[in-house]
Amino acid sequence: MPGRPRSWFFRVALVAAALLRPEQRARPLAARHGPRPRSQAPGSLKCFLGALNMEMTEVTGVSLKRGSVAVEDNDRVAPAEEAKRQKILDHCLTKSQSELEHVSPPSGVNVPEPPEAVSAREGTKNSDVQLEEEEEEEEDGLSEEGEEEEEAESFADMMKHGLTELDVGITKFVSSHQGFSGILKERYSDFVVHEIGKDGRISHLDDLSVPVDEEDPSEDVFTVLTAEEKHRLEELQLFKNKETSVAIEVIEDTKEKRTIIHQAIKSLFPGLETKTEDREGKKYIVAYHAAGKKALANPRKHSWPKSRGSYCHFVLYKENKDTMDAINVLSKYLRVKPNIFSYMGTKDKRAITVQEIAVLKITAQRLAHLNKCLMNFKLGNFSYQKNPLKLGELQGNHFTVVLRNITGTDEQVQQAMNSLKEIGFINYYGMQRFGTTAVPTYQVGRAILQNSWTEVMDLILKPRSGAEKGYLVKCREEWAKTKDPAAALRKLPVKRCVEGQLLRGLSKYGMKNIVSAFGIIPRNNRLMYIHSYQSYVWNNMVSKRIEEYGLRPVPGDLVLKGATATYVDEEDVNNYSIHDVVMPLPGFDVIYPKHKISEAYREMLTADNLDIDNMRHKIRDYSLSGAYRKIIIRPQNVSWEVVAYDDPKIPLFNTDVDNLEGKPPPVFASEGKYRALKMDFSLPPSTYATMAIREVLKMDTSIKNQTQLNTTWLR
Repeated sequence: MPGRPRSWFFRVALVAAALLRPEQRARPLAARHGPRPRSQAPGSLKCFLGALNMEMTEVTGVSLKRGSVAVEDNDRVAPAEEAKRQKILDHCLTKSQSELEHVSPPSGVNVPEPPEAVSAREGTKNSDVQLEEEEEEEEDGLSEEGEEEEEAESFADMMKHGLTELDVGITKFVSSHQGFSGILKERYSDFVVHEIGKDGRISHLDDLSVPVDEEDPSEDVFTVLTAEEKHRLEELQLFKNKETSVAIEVIEDTKEKRTIIHQAIKSLFPGLETKTEDREGKKYIVAYHAAGKKALANPRKHSWPKSRGSYCHFVLYKENKDTMDAINVLSKYLRVKPNIFSYMGTKDKRAITVQEIAVLKITAQRLAHLNKCLMNFKLGNFSYQKNPLKLGELQGNHFTVVLRNITGTDEQVQQAMNSLKEIGFINYYGMQRFGTTAVPTYQVGRAILQNSWTEVMDLILKPRSGAEKGYLVKCREEWAKTKDPAAALRKLPVKRCVEGQLLRGLSKYGMKNIVSAFGIIPRNNRLMYIHSYQSYVWNNMVSKRIEEYGLRPVPGDLVLKGATATYVDEEDVNNYSIHDVVMPLPGFDVIYPKHKISEAYREMLTADNLDIDNMRHKIRDYSLSGAYRKIIIRPQNVSWEVVAYDDPKIPLFNTDVDNLEGKPPPVFASEGKYRALKMDFSLPPSTYATMAIREVLKMDTSIKNQTQLNTTWLR
């Protein structure tokens, strides 16, 4: 995503890449479902390392994921690569066995164990807090090999200093079944997310045809221009040189040929106009800017038929790309600004995701042409409509998840899935909400609310334990040594990360105006810190609520009537179930329960030097109005099956693209070397699928505990 700070998962993915041979790192869409080569040698990390928790952050919704390093016996490994793997493994194996002794499965509502999972979240416009976390993912400018080497060396630090669920208040379960283990995301195609639209229908890519439109130009517009001509036109379109026009000679001078060139330029390079000129007896098509730089941002109105809706809606199928990253790729190929695209929620990478996108005045024909150019994308189900899409309009996400190599008995699986279907899971905010470094995001949010701006600056910029890119380490070291923002900024090859943006702000406004310097960071990213603190408080309070009162409504609890929170009275307590109970995220516009948990809120905020009765901040952006969130979520459309398989490389279900290509669904034997649990379920906005899978497996979803658990698999 443009300007989005790299998630911890991206760093972990680089580690995983470092353990794979170069030819394994990039795989075209068409090759994904073939045998997926993975290296294994004695002692190398098991796939479970890939079960590192990752979420699909949505501005209105979230989804979950985890990458994995899978291993196999039959691939030989270069000595240098094996040495690198063994070095990481040796560090893992030195972990004390005592760190893992708490992993015994709990019964009832108890403290969690170590796990494996993925997360899905969706922000909502109504009862739940708005989660507008459009983070930016920067381009490194560094060599892949250099990064991988660095990340692999520091991966042990990431494991050592990462957060656990206990650190962020995730401590309870609702079910009483015995937990079991399984590998999530042994293949990233084991995790598929389909968006549920505002009409309640699940988005599927099942039609690649283009709507018939007599006004569409012919297919020749995509081939009539040479690569050099396209480059010159792009330079002109983007004002990258001093030329005011580009002239293209018409080699075969016919009216039809000239028309195609005119159409090609106008269609492929919005903002440019064309005219025909005679020069020394030859015909030239001359491209030029019609309306200055504004033309690039605003597609020409006169070139779009009035009878056609202004927005082309389409279904986007993508692999291993987050939504903003995908839109940046599409806009680059279409040569348009990313802001002409709209969507209902952002989906993160490390999964296969299917969602609806709308784009302003780009034809379905041009969009369909991208299917020939792009890997890991498919566009289809085109239609022209009058309106764009809006954030928050979706009803949720539907997940198809495979947990491979499960250890649970059929009875355990049955108990776990029945509990998920009938009771649900605690609606905790998942681990990705809080960051993965030694400085959790909720600590920065707390400092903002305390108006402690020097602490905010230090928390973001100070040296920290854990895995980070080398240039960030050098930047932090320079900051600690000199407190010179310009000097520290020079250590960053890319300035769009949060650290770079803050340093740029400090260079511009000075050390005495940290508030303005911090304001340079995009608003959504700044609010992410405050939302993280709210989530931290909410998780802790819900754990206390369940510990104190269990899974039944009690007098003094809160329920929603419409959008308004009201108290449960003694007389009507039997009219509600635990699924009706909500808890507030702290703010100035919420009420708190009328029982012991109200005082627990007050004590927690007081301990953090915050006044629960005055959550308004002198800077309006940082004033917390608060919101309400259900404490137990019951997934919809839950189904599951246990399948046997022998080959860990085979896909266990078909994707939309498989179905379009006519691939038959997999056939399973009655017995096999391994067993897998295939789960389907739908979640509403603002819920984390990680937490649903945590409830099934009864395992801690933190990267720290997942990695520790992985090492025990190898013993």
